[in-house]
Amino acid sequence: MQIGQRIGTPLAPSATRVMLLGAGELGKEVIIALQRLGVETIAVDRYPNAPGHQVAHRSHVIDMTDPVALAELVRSERPHLILPEIEAIATEALADIEAAGVAEVIPTARATQLTMNREGIRRLASETLGLPTSEYAFAQSYDDFKAAIARIGYPCVVKPVMSSSGKGQSVLKSDADIDAAWQHATAGARVNMGRVIVEGFVRFDYEITLLTVRAVDPATGSIETYFCEPIGHVQAGGDYVESWQPHPMPDLALERSREIARKVTGALGGRGVFGVELFVRGDDVWFSEVSPRPHDTGLVTLHSQRLSEFELHARAVLGLPVDTSLAAPGASAVIYGGLDEAGVAFEGVREALAVPAADVRLFGKPESFKKRRMGVAVATGADIDEARTRAKAAAAAVRPVSGR
Repeated sequence: MQIGQRIGTPLAPSATRVMLLGAGELGKEVIIALQRLGVETIAVDRYPNAPGHQVAHRSHVIDMTDPVALAELVRSERPHLILPEIEAIATEALADIEAAGVAEVIPTARATQLTMNREGIRRLASETLGLPTSEYAFAQSYDDFKAAIARIGYPCVVKPVMSSSGKGQSVLKSDADIDAAWQHATAGARVNMGRVIVEGFVRFDYEITLLTVRAVDPATGSIETYFCEPIGHVQAGGDYVESWQPHPMPDLALERSREIARKVTGALGGRGVFGVELFVRGDDVWFSEVSPRPHDTGLVTLHSQRLSEFELHARAVLGLPVDTSLAAPGASAVIYGGLDEAGVAFEGVREALAVPAADVRLFGKPESFKKRRMGVAVATGADIDEARTRAKAAAAAVRPVSGR
């Protein structure tokens, strides 16, 4: 199938089929965006009734780290495109699938392999591309870990080489933190490889997510790079709590941020949205990480942009034109589960939607945990301060309660 030239009818022989590996809240929004463009969608996750399962044409529950199970499902469903949405995937199976011409992996199988392992992407950025990064070292054992900390010095940040949403991440300030950090990092890995990265602490003014889109330019037919306005965010324990767009920054810092993002996404190749995370101090910029898919901090774009990051991703992977323009200053604030229970209910939605220029997305996750992200409030305003105030007020109004 020639992607970008023809879209079929779902559930018909002409269908354009897209499989998402990972069907959480971000995948759910991508599925909705794809369906609006007439795409047949297949949602895959490790647990039943994931958010994306609830809206896809078909859904499957498998262990995506099992290469045999993954390959069998792909050959059964025969998708044209595969969109990896999480880290815990047998990337070697994706490489074989792509090499055999069974399906196209977005952005590419190589990009998926590199970015789902912090070692791969950090070595690409620092050692191959020469991009500015923090100091870093990798450790395979506890003794290696202590040696790496001694070399990097305090304060430092420790992360599993494969994890997401801040899982397994710690900031170390002294020797007293070593044991707990090692246990936390090895327990928090998506795929426990017993390997961690120790990063020198960058004393930055702020951190941004620069959503970078590689898409077909309709005028030339070639892949071009487009940028959304920078997104600022607040994190707690390595997990995003709120975000806003556009984050104000000096022109030179923005130019440098875009150049770093252009280089790293160009080296990864393919099409789609990339969430490039950067540290900024004054005019200086350091590369941190990149996700080859929509980013959680980008949930703000549901309200702030003409096309959300999910719509941009859907268009880009299908070879369609994109528009990254900002509609209005916006913000997002996370709605947590608040309690550990399956099938929770939510009160206060009426009050949340009464907040001016605010909206709410409840993800439909089947099980709640106190610190699990169960929804998000988004809002716009005359400026980011007003948007943040509105988003936080809307999020605070929503109250998870027992569904029993």
